Amino acid sequence: MTDAHTPPPRVASLKTVAAFKAHLAGLPIPTDCDDALLPPEANPLAQGAQIAGRRVGNRFAVQPMEGWDGTPDGKPTALTLRRWRHFGHSGAKLVWGGEAVAVRPDGRANPNQLTLTDANRAALAELLPALKTEHRERHGTTDDLLTGLQLTHSGRYCRPGPGHGLVPRIAYRHPVLDARFGLADEAAARQALLSDTELADLVADFVAGAVFAREAGFDFVDIKHCHGYLLHELLSAHTRPGPYGGSFANRTRLLREIVAGIRRDAPGLTIGVRLSAYDLPPFAMPAPDAPPRGVPVPLEGLLPYRWGFGLSAERPLEIDPEEPIAFLRLCRELDIPLVNITAGSPYYSPHIQRPALFPPSDGYPPPEDPLLGCARLLALTATLKRAVPELFVVGTGYTYFQDHLPLVAQAQVRLGHVDAVGLGRMMLSYPELPADVLAGRPLQRGRICRTFSDCTTGPRQGLVSGCFPLDPFYKARPEAQAIKALKAPRR
Repeated sequence: MTDAHTPPPRVASLKTVAAFKAHLAGLPIPTDCDDALLPPEANPLAQGAQIAGRRVGNRFAVQPMEGWDGTPDGKPTALTLRRWRHFGHSGAKLVWGGEAVAVRPDGRANPNQLTLTDANRAALAELLPALKTEHRERHGTTDDLLTGLQLTHSGRYCRPGPGHGLVPRIAYRHPVLDARFGLADEAAARQALLSDTELADLVADFVAGAVFAREAGFDFVDIKHCHGYLLHELLSAHTRPGPYGGSFANRTRLLREIVAGIRRDAPGLTIGVRLSAYDLPPFAMPAPDAPPRGVPVPLEGLLPYRWGFGLSAERPLEIDPEEPIAFLRLCRELDIPLVNITAGSPYYSPHIQRPALFPPSDGYPPPEDPLLGCARLLALTATLKRAVPELFVVGTGYTYFQDHLPLVAQAQVRLGHVDAVGLGRMMLSYPELPADVLAGRPLQRGRICRTFSDCTTGPRQGLVSGCFPLDPFYKARPEAQAIKALKAPRR
């Protein structure tokens, strides 16, 4: 974390590559950026790759999202299908999850999240053909397109009911997050704590999701271990007793059990993991008389910090890559060839995985130049790739590079720091960006995501997610006016 708070420049104001690179050079973490885009025939972003015996046509990946736009029982709607068609239209040849799909109704992060149930199978099975049809019409073939379905249980952040209220299920008691997310009461916390039996029972739900994905034509499933959700929280369950807590072997037991079940019931299906490779302690709004930036919670009495993954217990604002590397080596042992690297949780440390100059309605002002958050993500991803080079590694944190995204992405792939560049928020405002880059076309500056965070503010208020500032379709929806009214006093 930085000690001084000087408002960072907007990336859009760094209009030349030289100005952008000069700013990057002043950050404490170096980030490689090329000076010019190579022609399509020489661009590493256009090179294919082999993953589990399949060819993937280029090095762009679509990141999984939660649109808050399914039906109350977890089926996709016209808005969901529109987003998936945009994923196909994008030109990216790796679609990582497309959507975070809950493996059971009470594991949803929102009451409109897609959910795997027998009643929903037919409707969920419509998503992939819609994506592939769009991709085939725009880009000629799907033979080199790799698609996955992300399977998740939201754990501490379950909001399955129509009132949007938290119904958390937790892996362990957390000294800060319990109070922050409605578990200050001892009885409520005990009720929310998942038993060993309940965790073991979840294996069947994940395996059933994998069986569905295979039958629906997906190439792989992502066993989601990121962003504070249940399987990610288990990775930091140092204080939990029993078979699912304490040692690294115990904290990864549920992954091994899920993988074994998938190998048994869905043979041949490839498995991936999206991993929050490091955490930070929760951050909060500053005091009224303090500088306008988010601050970590006070750590007095919390050292050594035993409630994180990939951080130093004695210095919890610092990354320790030892266990993330061990996790990737475990993936290699389990024949999991795909890993997607992200960080932390949008519920308590959003600046480290979703760097933005403008926070969402429930967020804190950025505690650092968001480009530093991007640089940290890219640097750790490169460290992990070097440590376990056999895995195909997808990177995160590229959207905030904005106009200069293609030059940073090209450098990272060219240098072998990452195998594919993942795009999340950018897919909402400018899904054709990969196709434009790969064709050597200039970027459409008016569609580049500027991280206004309305796509997060909407869901925080129980609304659908979309790019309300830049996508004319969402700009015309009534939610856009509701978000504008919500933000008006803050500007």
